[in-house]
Amino acid sequence: MPDDSLPPPPKMPSAKGAALLTIGGVAAAFGLASCCALPLLFAGLGMGTAWLGWVGLMAAPHRTPIMIISAVLLAGGAALLWRQQRVVASCGPDTVCAPPAFRMLTLMGLLMGAGLLWAGYTYA
Repeated sequence: MPDDSLPPPPKMPSAKGAALLTIGGVAAAFGLASCCALPLLFAGLGMGTAWLGWVGLMAAPHRTPIMIISAVLLAGGAALLWRQQRVVASCGPDTVCAPPAFRMLTLMGLLMGAGLLWAGYTYA
């Protein structure tokens, strides 16, 4: 007879949600940084930047909303990743949790998005 007195295990937040918010935040931050910061970075690395021209032209008139959207999406992705980390820390040895590689990729995407957001804000 199973023991019903044990609390149910914590529900793992969807790993897709954190990844989708992170991808959206990185895309918005890329658009923000495409006018000024990315051409400087790529030119410094010796890469051509002509392909960034249309992205910068499309994003420049909408700089403030793109910055806000990017910050909100990245913050949402960070919150979901933090929640996943908390659930993983409480997981037992016989439970299934989000794979560590997926969480690491999400963290790297969040850091890249935050860097692009900072560069777009600073150099524009």
